[in-house]
Amino acid sequence: MKKFLFLPFLLLAALTCGAQNVAEKKVASEIKSVTVFLNGAQINREAASSISAGTSVVSFDKLSPFIDEKSIQVQAEGDFTVLSVMHSLDYLNKEKRNDSLQNALKTVNTEVASKNARLEVLNEKESLLDKNKDLSGDNNAANLTQLKQAIDFYDRELTAIKEDFQQTQKEIEMLLKQKALLEKELANVSAIQDLPSGKISVKIESDRSTSANFKVSYVVKNAGWYPNYDLRAKNTSDPVQLKYKANVYQNTGNDWNNVKLKLSSGNPNQNGTAPEMETWYLNYPRNTIYAAQSRFIPGRNISSVSGTVIDEYGDPVPGVNVMVKGTTIGASTDFDGKYEISVPSRSQFLVFSFVGFKTEERPIINEHINVVMTEDANSLDEVVLIGYGVKGARVEKSPSREIKTTAVETNTTVEFEVEKPYSIPSNGEKLTVNLADYEIDASYEYYTVPKLEEKAYLIAKITNWQDYNLLEGETSLFYENTYVGKTVLDAGMLSDTLSVSLGQDSNISIDREKIDQFSSKKFIGSNKVDSREFSINIRNRKSEAVTIHVSDQVPVAAISAIEVKALELSGGKLNEKTGEVNWVIRLDPGTQKELKLQYEVKYPKSERVQLE
Repeated sequence: MKKFLFLPFLLLAALTCGAQNVAEKKVASEIKSVTVFLNGAQINREAASSISAGTSVVSFDKLSPFIDEKSIQVQAEGDFTVLSVMHSLDYLNKEKRNDSLQNALKTVNTEVASKNARLEVLNEKESLLDKNKDLSGDNNAANLTQLKQAIDFYDRELTAIKEDFQQTQKEIEMLLKQKALLEKELANVSAIQDLPSGKISVKIESDRSTSANFKVSYVVKNAGWYPNYDLRAKNTSDPVQLKYKANVYQNTGNDWNNVKLKLSSGNPNQNGTAPEMETWYLNYPRNTIYAAQSRFIPGRNISSVSGTVIDEYGDPVPGVNVMVKGTTIGASTDFDGKYEISVPSRSQFLVFSFVGFKTEERPIINEHINVVMTEDANSLDEVVLIGYGVKGARVEKSPSREIKTTAVETNTTVEFEVEKPYSIPSNGEKLTVNLADYEIDASYEYYTVPKLEEKAYLIAKITNWQDYNLLEGETSLFYENTYVGKTVLDAGMLSDTLSVSLGQDSNISIDREKIDQFSSKKFIGSNKVDSREFSINIRNRKSEAVTIHVSDQVPVAAISAIEVKALELSGGKLNEKTGEVNWVIRLDPGTQKELKLQYEVKYPKSERVQLE
């Protein structure tokens, strides 16, 4: 359903009537710089034109159809006055962006057909050789000579055929990969190829003919970025190497060619209004209505989610942006519509968005979530007029310098200025930009919970991590030059120390065993007493000493009729409230240590208590 703003519509009608006799001049503009937000991007264009005396309209067309009209700003430099600025959608100026892709795909298909024809010819040649390899005759000496010649000929020709066959097959494989990439790009741009183009018209009044320079900026949808990291640890004595990367994508309808790129942690679509508390009224329960709340918490105990995204016709949708709601963690679907994303334990929802489709939100209820995207036909039906009345202002240009990335921290955001010009096509594909490389001091220790898993995990503890302007993001882990998996860099935590798991280490052996001879049950008066003992054996098979943090637990009584007493903890520290027992031990190479965990539980013998 079309949406109209009544007052702007009247302004548009008035301007249209008054502008019937006003000359319109279309001026080509060029994208000079782009500030990419976590969701959306600010486009900065520049243009120059001559201005006639009197009232005229300068139009910048072939813009993105996804402009947020409230964000449009026009700065004009010259001896004239800007009377008004109008934003509209030009349905008659649709750009067919896929013509070159279609032509390239036709060329590839023609080459594939030619190569397949070559394979058929080679098969025929081999068949012909096979049919004529039978030699017979009366003269044995002549037959031997002929046979040798035939064998040499057959060997030479068959070898050439086989080599030609293999080379042609390789060429076909490369062409098919190229075809798949072209089809993927066609699928990405097909959603916007028939959409109207955006248009910004500036009404100007000038006393004389003059020249003008324009700077036009606006925010568009269907663009954004999310961080990604590579964390490498060579050993447990050197600092960690952290590569900070940005995955940038855009499907705005305009290619960004050699633009100055800036990445911002801001989100222009986010509500900027601070919350206000309402009055808290106390009342009797009988006069109070309580809203029902679900006890299920999405995302709990789920560390990664994968799935497939398809459209209403069952076809996969490549290039869909998948974000963990409320974070900067993101991923995208591949050519087959498949995705995989790491999620923090506190995350509850995934958000799926792509140009031309309605944004979908799904609760993280399991590790596999499939999504069906539905088309959004109402996203471009709004026409709005915006009025300005300002003299032009000057903005100084900054000269290009050596290629580097600079982080600038403001009061509310962090911005990365990438001084090397980048070109990002409007196809939804991800461009990886290296933001920074850090060498960070870290302390290392191993962590294990034998009750849950008899494995040791290496933890790197990074202090003063707030100095590096990190955001939440997926992190690829490398230890001793080996890829060990993925995790989430939880930069939203409040602790001064950032703990990152580098994966399991099989050179540390752990065994947790229940000691039956010390686990017993006895009766004392009206009570029953159960005792349990566990032995935790840890062996260091590495060539260096290690520090290991070991966690286990004793039960905690929920009611006063149950009493729990810790008997033997091998020096471990007990948290009385949670029952958690922690040890920090150091093991030299080739050594082993045994920890004891012994406790007893007393409760009425008429009751049952489930123990380990």
